[in-house]
Amino acid sequence: MAEERRGSWFGFGFCGFGQALGSGRGRQVHSPEPLQTPGEDVCRVSASWSYTAFVTRGGRLELSGSAGCAAGGCRDAWASEALLVVLRAGPGRGAGTELQAWAPGSALSGEPLWAHTVGPEAEGEDAPGGEPRAGALPLLPGARAYVSPRPPFYSPLAPELRARRLELGAEHALLLDEAGQVFSWGQGRHGQLGHGTLEAELEPRPLEALQGVPMAEVAAGGWHSVCVSETGDIYIWGWNESGQLALPSRSLAEVGKTAAGEGTGELYTWGWGKYGQLGHEDTSSLDRPRRVEYFVDKRLQSFLFSTDQSNQKVIWPGRKKNQYIFLKG
Repeated sequence: MAEERRGSWFGFGFCGFGQALGSGRGRQVHSPEPLQTPGEDVCRVSASWSYTAFVTRGGRLELSGSAGCAAGGCRDAWASEALLVVLRAGPGRGAGTELQAWAPGSALSGEPLWAHTVGPEAEGEDAPGGEPRAGALPLLPGARAYVSPRPPFYSPLAPELRARRLELGAEHALLLDEAGQVFSWGQGRHGQLGHGTLEAELEPRPLEALQGVPMAEVAAGGWHSVCVSETGDIYIWGWNESGQLALPSRSLAEVGKTAAGEGTGELYTWGWGKYGQLGHEDTSSLDRPRRVEYFVDKRLQSFLFSTDQSNQKVIWPGRKKNQYIFLKG
């Protein structure tokens, strides 16, 4: 399993802060380009709007963009404009694992804004090889709590919610449990919760429309949501201002994009494309899926998907050539 995570990373989209590590290509990268990642194998990439966090298998964290630093002893990192959340070894010998939140520009020097010791019940939750499971944060090891860039920063989950994946949008959250059921909560003014209303939900609520259809993946955009079933069907709901639902849009001027793959391993993107973040060698916005031609010749097989939040990031792992694709917008 650990071996499947080895490979290359690619970036495209807005790069005005140099957040695509080593790109040096100015403000926009319209087509995928390999990133110059640190010398060690990178097992985790988390992108915010203005900077990107890279974590290697050896535990090294490196930031690129408006925030920059390097630190050791890290198991996972999650980047946002408000906070950089790091899962790392606690201070002192035998201190265990500590969840730390830092100001992105702090260079991880001094004291973190807040810290939380990860309990022993969460230890041993890594994938084979000792690396963090893909996309662990904002879901914490042990799947009993998650972190948010806004207060309350640390939020426990009900014991009956056996989470497999958790995604945060700009104002809402999606959770996929071990049985393949999807839950959502937060603000719902754009229909992003999928409960048939625009009302907010304070606690995780199962999506009745998806009852009986086991899901394999979920992703949260800024104000829209996506999930894919175990049979490969994609369900999308929420705000369609930029065509991110793959439906006709009256305006293609706002933020939002979506990415998806099919059984042949091809990658399709649609939505807001002002900075080239759709990967089609231009800055067009789309309300219909379009294949990213760059990866056709790579014969890359995708097996996970994600979509952007307000921080506009999509991470796309590939299987056939053991490569990773990192889409930035």
